Amino acid sequence: MSFAVHGLPVSQGIAIGHAHLVSHALLEVNHYKIAPRHLEAELERFDNAVASVDGELLGLKTVATTAQPHSEVGAFIDLQRMMLEDPVLIEAARNKIKEHHYNAEWALVQQMESVVEQFRQIEDPYLRERKADVVQVVERLVKTLLGDPGPLPQRRKDGLGTVIVAHDLSPADTIGFKDHIAGFITDVGGPTSHTAIVARNLGIPAVVGLRHIRDLLRANELIIVDGTRGIAIIDPDESVVEEYQLRRAALELERSKLKRLRDTPATTLDGEVIQLLANVSGPQDMAQVKETNADGVGLLRTEFLFIDRDTLPDEDEQYETYRSILKAASGRPVSARTFDIGADKMLVGSTQDEPNPALGLRAVRYSLAEPKMFLTQLRALLRSSAHGKLRIMIPMLVHADEIEQTLTLIEKAKEELREEKIKFDEKIPIGGMVEVPAAALALNMFIRRLGFLSIGTNDLIQYTLAVDRGNEAVVRLYDPLHPAVLKLISGTIQAAQRAEIPVSVCGEMAGSSTYTLLLLGMGLRSFSMHPARILEIKQQILRADLAEITSRMQRILKLDEPARIREAVEKLAG
Repeated sequence: MSFAVHGLPVSQGIAIGHAHLVSHALLEVNHYKIAPRHLEAELERFDNAVASVDGELLGLKTVATTAQPHSEVGAFIDLQRMMLEDPVLIEAARNKIKEHHYNAEWALVQQMESVVEQFRQIEDPYLRERKADVVQVVERLVKTLLGDPGPLPQRRKDGLGTVIVAHDLSPADTIGFKDHIAGFITDVGGPTSHTAIVARNLGIPAVVGLRHIRDLLRANELIIVDGTRGIAIIDPDESVVEEYQLRRAALELERSKLKRLRDTPATTLDGEVIQLLANVSGPQDMAQVKETNADGVGLLRTEFLFIDRDTLPDEDEQYETYRSILKAASGRPVSARTFDIGADKMLVGSTQDEPNPALGLRAVRYSLAEPKMFLTQLRALLRSSAHGKLRIMIPMLVHADEIEQTLTLIEKAKEELREEKIKFDEKIPIGGMVEVPAAALALNMFIRRLGFLSIGTNDLIQYTLAVDRGNEAVVRLYDPLHPAVLKLISGTIQAAQRAEIPVSVCGEMAGSSTYTLLLLGMGLRSFSMHPARILEIKQQILRADLAEITSRMQRILKLDEPARIREAVEKLAG
């Protein structure tokens, strides 16, 4: 019987394929005691499984960073490899084998449940994402111990791909599947879940948050995944399949046409030139920046140098990395965000134990709490500024004294470099990120001290609405079109324009064609996004009439019902 299920669209496109159900190894674990004489053998079996999974993850990371060089994927795998060395999980499970004579699988699952329960009691939204990583690592270990890593779907004779159906997927799971995978659908997840990010990076349609979809399907059932509308259609009839085949062909044709826009200036119908920048997480992303001919880098996430490693990068390592990115930018501007450590991005060996890291010592607060570490980064950034158009951007500003302290440290770094006769850009622009409602509402104190602004809409929406965007239980409340959110974004853009300082948007809104005309109507003239989104946004800009959009935008900003705002925004794009 044919039926449709609605979830969250997290990776655009249309997939038509047969269901491959990913099993729950954790539900298949037996519980038994190990005889004393067999304990050493059981411990060795456990250790071998840990080593085997570590090697497997390392191999998958190599595949991921070679074929799809996006650091988010590699970072996720690194995080899971770190968990294989975590004594709270691994050593504690080993002790259960030694002390209670549990079989290895049961010891792992028992310790996993203990760790997950600790996360549940803390109820911290960011740690909830790490809870999923713990479960995924244990799942992989258990499958290895059972001698059944799970069959990979084979290429089908009918020419259709395979749709992976799971409760949840780890980044390693998604990379481990072959290239004939058509799409992903999962019970859980949100726009920033691992499955969503990896699917977007791989260009595979995905719908998440479908609740109990895995339990509703049989293996090999035909499925249509509409990653644009967030719909999974199960066992569709021939007419529906034909309709979606036509839609998919039209989408593929549209994508091929977009490539022709690579060298076309992003100019509106009435002649306004719009700047299209890229968000990058390391040197490996610069190839895609060149492919799309972006105007520069609007957000360089420098924390990729700091997380998932045993030692901190020294000044020379940082300098060489920043220099390589600037050289790859070929004279185009690069805005480097100082390290955004804290919350969900912790350093190895960190002893922080905060009840709510999302509201604690993160981003610029962390930097100022570690002035020696911060000064090292600032020196490296300044040194690299001699090789291109670098701008330094301060994340998560709330108080004016955070800017003052940062500027003092920058001046200290400059003075040290002058004494050492090391070249740098004396007039390097210093900017700040508007990610907290307090910053948007008290913008003048930042405008007086900074040379440019960037609006981080992901955190701004999250903090304004008090909604964790990675929590599927509340993710439907994460609404970029909430009137409070629109007023904060619009107010920030207008205040920057009045002060005649550059302002851009670097959050997910900038890379979504749903919001392009909306942001243009607010006065935005600089967008920064994932490189893969640039050509689609450029197409929207080429069709835009600013005079008409701006007048209609004023009426939209007066609306106070999200449903009416959404309807008006759809008409704006239509």
